[in-house]
Amino acid sequence: MVMKKNLQMKVDGAEVSWFAPLCDGDDDFLGNRNPEFKSSWENTSKIIKTADELGFRNVLCPSSYQVGQDTLSYVAGMAPLTEQINFLAAVRCGELHPPMLARTIATLDHMLKGRLTVNIISSDLPGTKLSSPERYARSREVIEILKQSWTQDRIEFNGKYYQLDLQTDPVKPYQQNGGPLLYFGGYSPDGVDLCAEHCDVYLMWPETEKKLQELMNNMTNKALEYDRTVQFGLRVHVIVRETEQEARDYAKNLLSKLDLDLGKDIRNRAQDAASLGVARQAMLREEADNQHYVEPHLWTGIGLARSGCGAAIVGDPDQVLAKLERYMEMGIRSFILSGYPHQQECELFAKHVLPRLKTVSLPEVLGRRPNKTPNSPLGNGVRK
Repeated sequence: MVMKKNLQMKVDGAEVSWFAPLCDGDDDFLGNRNPEFKSSWENTSKIIKTADELGFRNVLCPSSYQVGQDTLSYVAGMAPLTEQINFLAAVRCGELHPPMLARTIATLDHMLKGRLTVNIISSDLPGTKLSSPERYARSREVIEILKQSWTQDRIEFNGKYYQLDLQTDPVKPYQQNGGPLLYFGGYSPDGVDLCAEHCDVYLMWPETEKKLQELMNNMTNKALEYDRTVQFGLRVHVIVRETEQEARDYAKNLLSKLDLDLGKDIRNRAQDAASLGVARQAMLREEADNQHYVEPHLWTGIGLARSGCGAAIVGDPDQVLAKLERYMEMGIRSFILSGYPHQQECELFAKHVLPRLKTVSLPEVLGRRPNKTPNSPLGNGVRK
């Protein structure tokens, strides 16, 4: 296919986000299972409050059926404890009846005064199994109901999974012009098509720059088929130290206590362990050199002990900044970063790199977050 012109809305800067390890994903050494780093409220809330204070613009709160915390309940608890940071709440389509999901999102959006974004997840529900086309068909219905909830006076929907006829006053969000931004990550043709038609930010896991550009070109072309544009995001770990050697030594040391069989078991616990995206991360590790680097400053060793995002940017402050700026030149405008342990690495990235980046809040620059309380039923609307 000939590459079509990217009509993507220009964003001057990037949304730089951190990660909340809600699903038992933090440690000082990979695979170490140190009880000090459990996904408790005390540990994870401290990480988010630190990210808020240090100037990160968003924080991903993931969802998985394993030891950890429920995402939407967690975001509700954190809402009054933060001031500036947005929340990217992962929502697994089908877990909640869509009108009730719309109401929950609207409630959170008002609690946060528009500091809410939504990460759409299409993996199997715990204990169930659907084919990939069925899962994405269900997710499409959920998203279409959410969009009706946020933009119309009634939900009028007649699909395979849901049939609804309801007023939308109870589910109107704080954000305007389409409601909270939808982030989405997926590699199958069904997933790419769903994102192109309905979502706002296409999230990718680490790949070589060449493969990232191929993914972005494909999504741009697919979105144009729907007369839409999509922003691009990258979920990647980061290790930054004052010198490159210190950063590389720290990366190597993260693996020093890893039992490879335990690492495999940890990877397989995740709800998405058999997904195409996880398979691509395994392929990335196979392409790396004997020190686990697949290209300069992109280290895949981190994927030996976790599912999903399996590589880190490793280097001194100038090198890490240059890599992020290179991604921005390619068109990436959202970064979801993390490191082990998360509290320590959050502080180090904020010290060495974050002040040198121009950061933005995507809900603000894309016109979703109003500058005053809207006339919604939960806002300044007339009580009926």
